[in-house]
Amino acid sequence: MHTRDPSQWQHNHDYLASGHERNERQTRFVIVLTATMMVAEIAAGGAFNSMALLADGWHMASHASALSITAFAYWFARRHRNDERFSFGTWKVGVLGGFTSAVVLGVVALLIVSESIGRFFEPLSISFDEAIVVATIGLIVNLVSALLLKDGHEHGHAAGHTHDHNLRAAYLHVLADALTSVTAIFALICGRFFGWTWMDPAMGLVGALVIGRWAYGLLRDSSAVLLDGDVAPETVDALRHTLEGDTSDLVADLHVWKVGPGKMAALVSIVSDEPKAPEYYKVLMESRVALAHSTVEVNPCPGADHGARAS
Repeated sequence: MHTRDPSQWQHNHDYLASGHERNERQTRFVIVLTATMMVAEIAAGGAFNSMALLADGWHMASHASALSITAFAYWFARRHRNDERFSFGTWKVGVLGGFTSAVVLGVVALLIVSESIGRFFEPLSISFDEAIVVATIGLIVNLVSALLLKDGHEHGHAAGHTHDHNLRAAYLHVLADALTSVTAIFALICGRFFGWTWMDPAMGLVGALVIGRWAYGLLRDSSAVLLDGDVAPETVDALRHTLEGDTSDLVADLHVWKVGPGKMAALVSIVSDEPKAPEYYKVLMESRVALAHSTVEVNPCPGADHGARAS
């Protein structure tokens, strides 16, 4: 009786990015900064009757919640990275976190639109000088937070990784905060020196439109990953052409999807008059695309005289 060690053929499914822990730490730090500034802006916006400042504060509140989703997704993915219940690892937990944050971002944009329209019809007296000071501090906090998250975002690309949708969501949230701070400051300055109080709700609308566009882009990209639809058709066509080549082999079924940053998996079914071992086709695929996981089924054509087996 032969003793076999299954570990010789097995591999883990930990496809988390190398900067996962660093991004998690930076996200937590940004949450603390955002929550602190959120309290200050909401209190100041209510005290000074500034819609732009109040909108920025509540905007930061929603982003603090969304950033908490980001942090939770990082923690959950890290804790369960080797859990066998997740067939291809926990990388998509981060993508799901990005998708959820995008939904929150879209809701925030709609709320700002609603509140801004209301302020057009019911304007309030604004304490401009005090509101400008608070909005400026908020902008500084947002820029510091954006720089912290941008470092992890760019590090991933420098290492050849694809988008970390979870980190991208956090980055867009603090950018949205920075944008609303800029529009708030601009509106408050116009109101202070030119008497254009209508600029306050107008800038709320402008900020909401930009935030809505960011939310749509993140929803589109993250949902494509969640539904296994983000692999370029050119990549799938290249694999098909490589497998078929100038032979009688026919690719009957081919599925390619992402399982991690820069990592893909493939499942292929081949019909051939002269079938070869599955390893032959795996080598062909890996000559074109880096695959973390591949399964090949080889089917001889009916009536073909060879002993190839499906694998």
